[in-house]
Amino acid sequence: MDPQKIYLVTTSLQLVEDSSILSNNPTAMLVGDSIAISLGKSTPFMSVGQTIKGTFTDVEQNTGKTKEQSKSFVVSRVIQPIGNNFIDRSVIINEVIGNSLFHISGKYDQMVVAALSCDLVPTNQGENTGLYGKNIGVMTAKAISQTIQRFQSGNSAFTIAIAFIAILVDAVGIIATSHTFVTERTKEIGTMKAISAKCRFILMLFLSEALLIGMTGASVGLLTGMCGPCLLTSGFVPKGPRSGGAQSTAPPHISPVFVADQHLNVWILSVSLSRISGIFPAWNAARLSPLKRLEDEWLIGCE
Repeated sequence: MDPQKIYLVTTSLQLVEDSSILSNNPTAMLVGDSIAISLGKSTPFMSVGQTIKGTFTDVEQNTGKTKEQSKSFVVSRVIQPIGNNFIDRSVIINEVIGNSLFHISGKYDQMVVAALSCDLVPTNQGENTGLYGKNIGVMTAKAISQTIQRFQSGNSAFTIAIAFIAILVDAVGIIATSHTFVTERTKEIGTMKAISAKCRFILMLFLSEALLIGMTGASVGLLTGMCGPCLLTSGFVPKGPRSGGAQSTAPPHISPVFVADQHLNVWILSVSLSRISGIFPAWNAARLSPLKRLEDEWLIGCE
């Protein structure tokens, strides 16, 4: 394509230092960031001013023989990463040299149409479909956005389902733990009841234990969840210099993002769940009769 028209595809395109775009230079090559800098490598694969040899292998239709053709290019510009694979993983050369190297005679397998405004996109989509027929696929930025949203909605539903299962397991675990505490301490409960301890006091005692369990578990879980990503991502992508002394555009590492409000909501949810899960065992402990405990001890003694 005409390298100058890359700005029609993405208006936010930025080039690395010492890069330039020359439309009429047949040997110039525009290289995306993911091609120039391989992920995890300390040195770039391509840099500005480097000479690159491109080889194209073609099969002749009449003879069936394989034919190779090579041309040399000079990397005159490297695109800074923009998060679009169409650009980041592209190598762009002049139209004339491309037709000569690939023997396509001006034929293309993909076309990018830039509308003058967002309101004209549906009209242009219908015109292209009417012009080229329904044998070609027409994709708009809105369709891509809707696809991404559906994908994210599916991921969100899956995440919510996993979170619900985790909350359910957590609640069952807290109930079982609290019930075990009540069962193992029926003697102490009976003694407190015998010395006129009120049901409200015993209820609050076990609810406080459930609250303490929730606060401890939530705090340890959040700290583990924050430290784990930092350890896993620290130094994940090394930062290396480009040839010629310029710095690589690859990030030194993947930085995890922590949102304080979300962490606070998760902590409150965990503590509240622990408190609610401890209500039933605490209620059973408060209703425990001291006579029942004495009867159990008498039966055990008789045995």
